[in-house]
This record gives sequence, C-alpha cells and structure tokens, in this order.
Amino acid sequence: MRKSLSIAIGTLAAITSAALIAVAATGPAHADAASARTELALSVRLLKAGNYSAARSHAQAAIKADPSWGLAHAMLARSFLAIGDGVAAEGELGRARDAGFDPARAHQLYAHAWLLQGDANRALTEAAKAGAPYSGYAIRIGARALAAQGDVAGAQAALSTLLADAPKDSFAWSDLGRIKYQAGDIAGAIESAQRAVDLDADNVEAITLRGELVRGQYGLIAALPWFENALGHDAYYHPALIEYAATLGDVGRYTDMLAATRKALAARPGSPQALYLQAVLAARAGKDDLARTLLARTGGQLNAMPGARLLSGTLAYKAGAYQQAIDDWRVLVGQQPTNITARRLLGAALLRSGDPQGALDVLRPVALRADADSYTLALVARAFEQTGERDWAAKYLDRSALPSAVGSAPFGIDDGLSALNDAASAAPAEPVAQLTLIRGLIEAGDTAAALAKAQALVRLTPGAPPAYLALGDTLMAVNRYGDAADAYRHAADLRFDEPTLLRVVDALDHANRHAEAGKVLALFASQNPQNITARRLIGHWQIAAQDWDAAIDTLEELRGRIGDRDTALLAELSYAYTGAGDADTGTIYGKAAYALAPMNPAASDAYGWALYQQGKSEPALQLLEKAASIAPGRADLRWHLGQAYADLDRTAEAATQIRAALADPAFGDRVAAAAALKALG
Repeated sequence: MRKSLSIAIGTLAAITSAALIAVAATGPAHADAASARTELALSVRLLKAGNYSAARSHAQAAIKADPSWGLAHAMLARSFLAIGDGVAAEGELGRARDAGFDPARAHQLYAHAWLLQGDANRALTEAAKAGAPYSGYAIRIGARALAAQGDVAGAQAALSTLLADAPKDSFAWSDLGRIKYQAGDIAGAIESAQRAVDLDADNVEAITLRGELVRGQYGLIAALPWFENALGHDAYYHPALIEYAATLGDVGRYTDMLAATRKALAARPGSPQALYLQAVLAARAGKDDLARTLLARTGGQLNAMPGARLLSGTLAYKAGAYQQAIDDWRVLVGQQPTNITARRLLGAALLRSGDPQGALDVLRPVALRADADSYTLALVARAFEQTGERDWAAKYLDRSALPSAVGSAPFGIDDGLSALNDAASAAPAEPVAQLTLIRGLIEAGDTAAALAKAQALVRLTPGAPPAYLALGDTLMAVNRYGDAADAYRHAADLRFDEPTLLRVVDALDHANRHAEAGKVLALFASQNPQNITARRLIGHWQIAAQDWDAAIDTLEELRGRIGDRDTALLAELSYAYTGAGDADTGTIYGKAAYALAPMNPAASDAYGWALYQQGKSEPALQLLEKAASIAPGRADLRWHLGQAYADLDRTAEAATQIRAALADPAFGDRVAAAAALKALG
C-alpha cells in the first residue's frame, strides 16, 4: 500500500527507487520544476521507507513549488491515505483531477479514501472500477471493505487469490493478518503479519500489527520494541503511537505514556484514542474531573469501545450519576457478556439504584462460578435480602466468607442445555455457539459430549485460543490435568492473558508439574509487571515454599498498590511475617484481616497462628478451631490446629487433626506432620 510512487498514483507493480525518481522527473516544465521534482522524489522514497508523515510533508512541498502539478497532488493524497486521513486524501484527489491527473488511475485511491471515512459500500463499488495496473491495490481495499461489512470469509478469499498471484506482496499479507486478527484467528494473524514483515521490513502497518500480536502472545514488555521499531520509521505514525501509549500505561510507565499521547494528538489533532488514553491516565491519578473532560472531548466517537464504556460508567458512578453508569455498563455487558468486571460493576449500580432483581439477573452467571469473588457473592446476598429471600441471602453470605478458589473457571451459563443444543445445531460453523454449548455440557456434567465438542471446535478453529481453553476446561472436568495443561499451553502460545495464565498454572499444579507452573508464572509476571493477580499468586507460592522474606517483599509491594482492605492479602502477610519469625507483625496483619472478615477461614487461621507463635495458646486455639470448622477440607488449617492441640497436651485431638492433614495428597508439610504424629505416639 505504501511501497512506491506507482502506489502513490494507484499502481501496485514493484518498481526500483531509481525508476521512481525517473517517473517523477517527467514532471512539470514550469513553475519551480527542479524543486518540485526533488521534493516529490523525496516523498516517494520516504513513503517506501515507511516514513509516511515525512512523505506527506515533502509532497506538500512539491505542491508548493508547483501547485498545478497533478502528480504531486496524487502523491499527497497517497500520503494522506498512508496516515489514515481519508477526508484529506479525497480532497487532494479532487485537486489532482482538476490539475489534469487521469481519474482512471485513481479509482483504488478514492476507494481507500471512502473506506477510511467509513463508507464500505462506496469503497467496494469504486474499487471494482480499477483497471488492471491497479488491481492488486483495489483488491486489498475491496477485501478490507468486505471485512468491514462482516464478510470475513469473502475478504480472506479475495486476499488469498491475490497472494496466489503476488506472494511477495507485503501489504496484502499485513491486510490478511489484520483481518484474521479481528476474526479471532490469532495463529493465522501471527503467520501473516510475520510474513509481511519478512517481505518488507519498512512496512510499518505490519510492524505495528506484529507488536499488537506479540503483546497478546508474549506480553507487554516484549511488544514495546515492535512499536518502537514502527515509530523509528515514522515518529508520528498514529496507530503505532496509540498502541505504544496503551502498552506503556499497562507497564506503569505513565510519563512516557503521556508523551506518546501528546505526540499522537500532534499527528492527528483531536484524536479520540489519544484523548481516551489521557482520560485513563487522569482517572488513575484520581483526577476524575479532568478524566471526564477528556472523555467528553472524544465526542462519543469511542462509544463502541469497551474500555471507553467502562471508564465512562466508572466516572459516572463515582459522581453519583448511577443511571448513566448503568446505561454505560449495560451496553458493555451486551458487548462482552463474559466480562466479569463489567457484570460486577453493573450489578452494584443496579443494587444501588434500587433494582435488586436486575442485579441478580446480571450477577447470576458470575455467582455460579466456583471461583466467584467474595465481593460479587456479597452483592448477590444483599440483593436477595432486598427481595426478601433471606435463606438465599444467607447461603451467599456464607460463600462470600470463604476464599475464592484459585484458577479461572468457565463462565456460568443461563440458558438450558436444550436451547444451547438448538443454537449450536443451527450454526455448526459458528464458534461462539459451539463454545457456549461446550460450557453448558460441562455444567450439566456431560463431560464426554463436551470433550467431543471441544475437540471438534479445535479442528474448526485451530488458530483461536478460546477453542483450546474450552478443550482444557473439559479435560480439567474429567481430571486429565496433564492433558488440560497441554491444551492451555496451546492457548497461551497464541494469547497469554490473565485467564489463560490462571488455567495453565492451575492445571500444571494439579498435574504435579510445579516447576513448569512456576516458570509460566514468572514469565507472565516479567512481561506484565503491573498485573495484580500474578503478583498475588507469586506471593502465595512463596509462602507455600516458605520463602518468607521474598513473600513479604512481594505482598508489601502489592499492599502499597491496592491498600489495606483486602482480607486475603492481609492474611497472607500475616503468614509471611509469622513464618519469618516476626509474630508480632504477623499478629497485627492477622487481626486486621479478621476484623474485615471474621468468617473467612484464612483470616481466622492467620490471626490464630500468629497468636500461637507468640505463645498465646488459648486465644489462638479458639481462632484455629473456628477456621478448621469453617473449612474442614483445608489440610493446612488442620495441621495448624493439630500443633496447637499437641502443645496443650490434647494428644488424641492433635492426632486426629494431623492425620486429616496427611490424608490430603496436596498437603505440603508432610515430613513435619509425619514426625509430629510419630511423636504423639
């Protein structure tokens, strides 16, 4: 799309730089001809080198030297297309025509301009008018227009046909990669984007796309060099600046993020993406009024963007505008039905506005999960209280007191299995319908059918991470942990996000492949240093390994970020300090955790264990007994209680608790517990 002057005037043929200059030299014999030719030649070279902003500047200089040169106007239009400005490109194409540029050579350029303006139908019609010398460019624009209309299969077929004739067309490969990426074929997108970069190292569209894919595939840190590479070609290339700024923000480099957004606004004044990112930055800094102002300046252009909806609703909720928050979050849940954060926020807003039944409807799929968080469960309990169903409220309050399960479970399904079967049968090639049916089959306990469907889904969409996640979820349900881990690793090879991390680590842990799980967790944390879930899991594993000092460092850093109102974090800090020999500090944290959630077994146990290490056996015993009675299946709680009984010479009770702990094959302190049991006789 940006390889030569022939592209600047609509030609796709590969031409050497010398030939390009020769074409430019046939330019004006009037005005300042020499300057115009020089500037146009520079514009051509810079466009080919991927410096689109500079190419635009030199094309403008050529026009300044000779305003009546149609080729210069066409070149400026091509530069505007390269930077994504369809309106300016259309204007220059009109000037080129008025200056004598042959309109027959501009059909594909007009098509591109109209596609950038959002008129896919008009773009398709115009692209079809392009003659043979410009057919490759026209096919690419037509394919992109088809994809914009939802005809992904048609778009891919058109590009595949083009690539069969022109396999070295880097921009056709990058277009194919982008379309595959948007369709969820991550493996296909990775292959196409890499092919595009290999064919043309100056293709900044392909470089930027590869950066986006690397960010999902390997992590934030790994993606930064790709965006920096694109910006090394063109420091004002807007798409790369936006992706770079977003990634910098997720890494925690907020000053650099702000600088990138400012450069994006310089490249494209009023850029809604840049304003949105600045609003995110302001919100993170607690400057809500500034965030609202910046978000309002986007003019609603990002209403379809989930992140913008989430931020808009959050700012409205904090300002007490609950109905606006509900409206924003309801749209977001409609866009992303499995977005747990969005459902939790919408449920809280509905409850706050006096609609408990609405809150229950929204929160039910989350509350059905085995790993439902305590906040969601507490919201559900409060909603049941407001509807007068106190028995259900009590059940969910009890669940909210328990720590959530480690891992990432499948999303709860509302529809009945019959309806899911009908939907899947009606759309056998539709991955979403098949995925929903698999989840329904797992919940219904029909794991054999779920496994068969999951394997078929992998065959149907081998490049899509959700297919491998569904297969892994099914294998986990039948206790095939090693096979599940392998399926999850396939998904992680394509998209290594937080839900995939949790699944991989959980499966590897169940399969007793602990070293592998540790490596996976360490890799994710190194690439996503701001991720709270990863840091929390690292701290948990450090405690399990009795690496107390490291656990204290990890958990204290996390506490500095999320505050002092997290029961699980405070309990783990209590364990870490107590294990490190500082039972006094352990008691402080344990007491704080217990004050927040007195029915949480980990909080009771941590507080009791710290008191026990201080020699306060009687009050410690009450807390340890309470913890074990709330969660009798927790081997670590039984082991702590057994030791307290032993110190109080309650030998039989101590032996019972220690034997219960040893009965759990996952219990870590087996050697110490066995020795303690032997000492009891």
